Amino acid sequence: MILIGITGILGSGKTTVSNILSKEGFPVIDLDRLGKEITDHIETINEIKEIFGGEYVTDNKVDVEKLRNIAFQNIDTRKKLESIIHPKARAELWKRIEEFKKRGMKTVIVDAPLLFETGLYKRLDKVVVVSATMDIIKKRLRMRGMEEEDADRRLPHQIPLKEKEKMADWVICNNGTETELKKEMIILLTKIKEWEVRG
Repeated sequence: MILIGITGILGSGKTTVSNILSKEGFPVIDLDRLGKEITDHIETINEIKEIFGGEYVTDNKVDVEKLRNIAFQNIDTRKKLESIIHPKARAELWKRIEEFKKRGMKTVIVDAPLLFETGLYKRLDKVVVVSATMDIIKKRLRMRGMEEEDADRRLPHQIPLKEKEKMADWVICNNGTETELKKEMIILLTKIKEWEVRG
């Protein structure tokens, strides 16, 4: 079985690429989604209450948006939050990978925005970076309703795309239309078949 990481930065189109791969039949594990699921666990809720205070928990639910906002304003706060979420998400990731392995899956896709930042890429077989120009990324984020100030606060916490591209096994350029992206995906699917054959 080969493990392929899909990464990029906020607004580059990483999730779109993962969704296409999912429709093609590849199992996809979304680490962002895993992290959100983990914030619902009682153990996580209690840790967040203890470290950040009860103001970030309402009716035994973590206010993820409120917590994320303070995490992006202060590097120490972000590291504290990551120290709670990341180990739990990583443990769940390997558990799910093992389940797919038992089911005889040839390839598993790991969708992770912080693949390089956390060092997770070292444990994967291949890494695909989804790239786009900063102008297009900011335009997409505005269309999602994200304020430019918010984007400017979040983006510096990620390794720049140009650096990620240098570390990638394959780069998908996602500056164009959906049709153009589909052409890029055809090339990627061929590449994945090659990787599967080589093992």
